[in-house]
This record gives sequence, C-alpha cells and structure tokens, in this order.
Amino acid sequence: MPSGNTCVKSDPLIVIDHVSFGYDASRLILSDISLQFPRGRVTAILGGSGCGKTTLLRLIGGIAGADAGRVVYDGEVVNARDRAQLLRLRRRMGMLFQFGALFTDLTVFDNVAFPLREHSKLPEDLIRDIVLMKLNAVGLRGAAPLRIAEVSGGMARRIALARAIALDPELIMYDEPFAGLDLISMGVAAQLIRKLTDATGSTALVVSHDVAECMAISDHVVLMAAGGRVVAQGTPADLMGSQDPEVRQFVRGEPDGPVKFHYPAVPLAQDFRVGGLA
Repeated sequence: MPSGNTCVKSDPLIVIDHVSFGYDASRLILSDISLQFPRGRVTAILGGSGCGKTTLLRLIGGIAGADAGRVVYDGEVVNARDRAQLLRLRRRMGMLFQFGALFTDLTVFDNVAFPLREHSKLPEDLIRDIVLMKLNAVGLRGAAPLRIAEVSGGMARRIALARAIALDPELIMYDEPFAGLDLISMGVAAQLIRKLTDATGSTALVVSHDVAECMAISDHVVLMAAGGRVVAQGTPADLMGSQDPEVRQFVRGEPDGPVKFHYPAVPLAQDFRVGGLA
C-alpha cells in the first residue's frame, strides 16, 4: 500500500553506514550493514530470531553504540555516550518495546500519560484529552482506569502502542507490534500504523515476524538473516516475487531451505562425549 503522504523530504531520516555490532568479541550480531530508511514511510524489518532486528533499533535509539560504522539520524551521528544528545533525539522518537515495558504499578491512563508528563509542560486537562484520544485510537479508552495486572497480554501491547505515539514523534519504532494479538486486533494495529504514518508524516520502522501484515502496510521491506546480514530489500512486491531461495523460504514460511532451524553447534554426539555421556 503506497503512502498517502505527499510532503516527504527526499533525503533519508536514518542512515546505517557500514555498522557492525556484537555483545562480545566472539559473536557479531550485525556485520557491516548499510541501510537507509526513508522519511514518511513504513519500513518493515523482517528476519528470523537472533538476526539483529531489535539490535538495529537499539542502535538507532542510542541504547547501544556501534562497534564500527555510524548510525546517522537526520544528519546527526548518534553517540551512545552523549547523554544530552540522546535525550534530545529521543524526544523525537517513539518506541514500542518487544515486551511492552509498561509500568505495572501505574494505571493504563498513567502509563500513556507518562511521556507527556516527563517531556512536556502541558496542563493536566490537556494531557487527559490526549491520553484518551490515544487510547481510543487503539480501542482501549474504556480501560483507562485499569491497572496493568488487570489487562490481557494483547491489551498490554496496545497500551504500549498508545504510549509510543503519545508525543506524536517523527520516528516510531515498533518491535514486534503484532505479538500476542488476536487476528482482529492484529489487523487493526497494522492499519493504525499505516494511518498514523500517512496522517502525521512520521516514519515507521516495524520489526516483525508477521510477513502478511507487514507486506500489506509497508512501503519498503528489509530482510535480515543470521549473522546480521541484509539478504534483500525492496518493495513488498519485490520480495514476494523474489526467486532467491533464502528470500522465498522466509516470505513463504517453507520449513526446508537455506535457513536452518538449529542454532550453529557442534555435532550432538560430540557434545555428549564432552559432557561425559558417551
């Protein structure tokens, strides 16, 4: 589905320039990847578990710093050690965390109000109106007074989405936004991402395993693979029509192909011998 936003700058909002990253020296999560994320568009980042999709979002948000290369946000190199810069840049970003990261001791209303109270000087009556509008957008205005322990996992995901869009950020990063949602809620959430992007001119990065929903709402798709490689990128039609075996296996959900189920390991018999079981 093409974007309805016609006032988009031609330069990319985010540039990933030959970035490598690993949590230890022995295992690279991202390996010399270069990407550009266009403004005002929905970009889906697909790939199997452990290929570095969430790590990429962490680098953009400055939660971690690249071991090599640069992450550039709106022309500015992100420095994970510069706290003042990070606070300034993060006010322009919204993040839907993979596991929601809601405050369990606060109500639904207060969770969504939190970024407004922290990063704005709006009066409380205006904050109330904004929070109720955001909750209404995700279908949970009636749940505003509930505590987090009183809502389901799928509802918690939608509450986290309402909080992510509370400040109307120019970039919204969605980490597994469809996880834990029933089919109806999943479709509503997907269309909400699309409509928000078109209506506000914001930029959306959607990390997901859900091929069908992402292909339906995205302008651009990036497919990553084990070892932090970029396998393919292009329009949804480009990837769905690809004849590359790795791309075909992932987008069609085929069990057999170049993408292996098992994480790399020594042969099972060798492991048993090492453990003294053989």
